[in-house]
Amino acid sequence: MSLTSITDRLSAEIAEMRFAPPVTCVYNPLEYARAGWDAYVKAYGQGPREILLVGMNPGPFGMAQTGVPFGDVPSVRDWMGIQAEIRKPVEEHPRRPVEGFACARREVSGQRLWGWAAERFGSAGSFFARFFVANYCPLCFLEASGRNRTPDKLSRTECARLFAACDRALLAQIACLQPSYVLGIGAFAESRIRHVVDDAGIRVGRILHPSPASPAANRGWSQAVEETLHQMGLEF
Repeated sequence: MSLTSITDRLSAEIAEMRFAPPVTCVYNPLEYARAGWDAYVKAYGQGPREILLVGMNPGPFGMAQTGVPFGDVPSVRDWMGIQAEIRKPVEEHPRRPVEGFACARREVSGQRLWGWAAERFGSAGSFFARFFVANYCPLCFLEASGRNRTPDKLSRTECARLFAACDRALLAQIACLQPSYVLGIGAFAESRIRHVVDDAGIRVGRILHPSPASPAANRGWSQAVEETLHQMGLEF
């Protein structure tokens, strides 16, 4: 199964899901920003990859704008060479408008992730020859204030249905990309990976999440990631 068909199935499964307050608005970039995701997969998601990095879910200034995980606009446009027409979601939060590649606000986690990749590997092609980056959950959850609500904060009932669909998609992505390493970007993603992966030939772990909400990330994210990958035996 290709990443495109996996996306089709996941998007269809989550399309009718509804979420209770404090969630007031849900963005699904796999629908309105599908052109960005498809361009990303076409350019960098073909064939086996040694290392699959898995994030939690889209941020309002990253994938929610570009369709690319951790999709900081300048990183996606200038380093990856991707630019696509991004439509509007069915329901748009007044404090978190979707402006696509015209969005002027930087996505700090994406700046850090893709900035490290550019510094360490140079070209996007060199990085993606070994890596692919995906999100576990494709939905962005917004509260009335515009605050981003992460999937782990949803109710137990909401999590059960959503996570079942995301687990199936993650397993299918692993089967498609055949990685030797599947690493969560943060503890939540690692926990979901460990929930579904039982193949002893796949090494599971995590790297520090690059969020500015993390004091450890703010003290030197790139160095922390380099040390973690080195401890796993990965050299670049």
